[in-house]
Amino acid sequence: MSAPADTIPQSPRFLTRRVLLSAAAAVVVLAAMALDTTVVKIGSENDQRQAAFSKESYGAEHFPKVQEDILKRAVPAAELAAAIAADKAAAAKKYGVATSVGPVMPVTIKGVVGERKGNMHVVQVEGLAPDIVVRVQTGPAINGTDLRDATGTIEFGQFKNQIEYQDAGSAINNEMKKQELANIDPAALTGKTVEITGVFKLINPKGWMITPAKVKVQ
Repeated sequence: MSAPADTIPQSPRFLTRRVLLSAAAAVVVLAAMALDTTVVKIGSENDQRQAAFSKESYGAEHFPKVQEDILKRAVPAAELAAAIAADKAAAAKKYGVATSVGPVMPVTIKGVVGERKGNMHVVQVEGLAPDIVVRVQTGPAINGTDLRDATGTIEFGQFKNQIEYQDAGSAINNEMKKQELANIDPAALTGKTVEITGVFKLINPKGWMITPAKVKVQ
């Protein structure tokens, strides 16, 4: 009587062949996985991109670069105001960095701090006509992305999404506060003479709202 089909002994040659086929299939799978795998060196640019976005480390790394660029390109307030009055578009092209809202203009002002409204102070700037109102963000809240946009080197394509791009702006603002405003009491600024280098978006030539990059209280 013959044995049932599922209990027929298999020859050593058949078993060997099946093992070899299984091993070959495993090699193919491993090879495919290797082709689809990117080796990332710790500390490399790819490693940094894959890491979670850190506002604190981003601000600490990039604010000094932004600050240096602004200080290098800043224009004295009187000179900038004259250029804007003569030809706003030409002044924006010569001194500013274009954004979708308006050019970001680097400027240095010196003047006496006036009244405080919200998170800003009005500053009576030397050399400017009285009809140009200058406000400076003095905290504690620093709003907007003027510092982020001031150099033209920080772009949306460098980030995963819009939220991360916005976080980059607030990260730079926060680092500026830490380095430039932490030891300044906003409530005690009125009446003081200050020298400030910062940036503003040129929307209204008669209204400058400056985000500082460097602050000196005399």
